[in-house]
Amino acid sequence: MKKVFILLSFIALAIGVKAQDSAKILTKNDMPSIKLKDMNGKEVDLQELAKQGKPVILSFWATWCSPCKKEMENINEVIDDWRKKYNVQLVAVSIDDARNSMKVKPFIDGKKWDYLVLLDINQDMQRALNIPNVPYTILLDKTGHIVYRHVGYTEGDEQALEAKLASLPR
Repeated sequence: MKKVFILLSFIALAIGVKAQDSAKILTKNDMPSIKLKDMNGKEVDLQELAKQGKPVILSFWATWCSPCKKEMENINEVIDDWRKKYNVQLVAVSIDDARNSMKVKPFIDGKKWDYLVLLDINQDMQRALNIPNVPYTILLDKTGHIVYRHVGYTEGDEQALEAKLASLPR
């Protein structure tokens, strides 16, 4: 009986070591590799998007969320300046479910927002990043690590986001 226990312990240990070798362990500051679709149905891997050598702002929002829309409007007013100053990319991630996702494209087209919009219809990214509710903003540095998180929106929060952008190494 003792030999069986020792054998099973070694097998379990070997399996655990192999699993750690074959899978990258994500820290709380890493982006998970989850693929979302853009407005044209093209899949985008956020982990790959985050490693393009420039800061990325991920703004999680929904068409039914008034503070989300206000935040996106205010960021839209300054995003061109931020692109020039900080070489930043803005990605709006809609968490609208399958029923409401049909509203996203007409809404975006009406606003004429000039940035990447992704659909998190099943809230896979929202769960993976432990996002409690929207609006929720994440800033990734140029190496793809999460350096700033903010939940909710109050007028002027975009100034705190810009201050964090300005503090990043270029």
